[in-house]
Amino acid sequence: MRKNAGRWGVAGLVGLGLVLAGCGGADGAASGDETISIVGYAVPEAANKAIAAEFTQTPEGDGVGFRTSYGASGDQSRAVVEGLDADYVHLSVGSDVDRLEEEGLVDPSWDQGENKGIVSTSIVVLAVRDGNPKNIQGWDDLIKPGVEIVTPNPASSGSARWNALAAWGHIVKNGGTEAEGTAYLDKLFANVVSLTNSGRDATTAFLDGTGDVLLAYENEAILAAQNDEGFEYVIPETTVLIENPGAVLKDASAPSQDWLDFVLGTEGQKQFALTGFRPVNTAEPGVVDFEALGLEPADIEGAPDPEDPFPAVPHLLTLEKDFGGPGWDAVKDELFGTGEDGEPLGIVTESIAKSGKATG
Repeated sequence: MRKNAGRWGVAGLVGLGLVLAGCGGADGAASGDETISIVGYAVPEAANKAIAAEFTQTPEGDGVGFRTSYGASGDQSRAVVEGLDADYVHLSVGSDVDRLEEEGLVDPSWDQGENKGIVSTSIVVLAVRDGNPKNIQGWDDLIKPGVEIVTPNPASSGSARWNALAAWGHIVKNGGTEAEGTAYLDKLFANVVSLTNSGRDATTAFLDGTGDVLLAYENEAILAAQNDEGFEYVIPETTVLIENPGAVLKDASAPSQDWLDFVLGTEGQKQFALTGFRPVNTAEPGVVDFEALGLEPADIEGAPDPEDPFPAVPHLLTLEKDFGGPGWDAVKDELFGTGEDGEPLGIVTESIAKSGKATG
């Protein structure tokens, strides 16, 4: 485990207390070898707490304690490079784990398994106000005059990158040219009124009354409803399968690999589903096998349709099928590139700069 205990904030310690309180076998006296330090992007905190509660009931998890730190994915990745304790990272985009691999902190084989390093998935949705007063039905409605959009900043947030990729894909993967895709992004970011640090911050801003539309993860919308802070959302005809990576660091504590194995197993993926994520261990991306998880559709509280909580998407784009993946290498610089002094070079970063919104 990387040692830099002073970097753990109050939120991480509070999260730790909640996890330990709910996990019968773990306690604050666990030794370093019996503690897993989880560093993650903000959105899956509730899912990881639920998984931890189940993990500590297993022989491998008996007596294991947890330390947690959650925030914007890019910021979290950079913090680990700078010395933030981490045994296991759960980040929004694979490029944030690639950074750790490049620094020698994560083994190059982290994304070579059957799941290609992905531990959770979701889709990009369009969250709207109650009753959908702006009549938002899809991506084209977001660039109409007077529509105010909330989305996180791709400079810090992985969810922002998924949002922008979905918006870009709506044009260029439906017969549009790159020039048409760029023009669409220019109009989209001109309508952005709040460019937050993380996906969770974007949701908070929307719940506090900012904007007409929130670009969000489907699971974030479902979780908000579970917390009695729900909002309506629209699944566009074309959207992106969000694929969130998880990886164990080279010098991780002893139970960390058992934790990752549990996360990818049936019980771990079941807890992801119950908190609004689409599980990864399915035959078809984005399609949930409820029987394999021991669940019924109605078990997914907070979804708009209890009979179909994870509806099929007519045109579901994936990194591997549509963008030269499985990783982000083929589109990262094209969409989000910046120069050494931070000047915008990518299509998205240039669109944000044209809009007058901050990028850094």
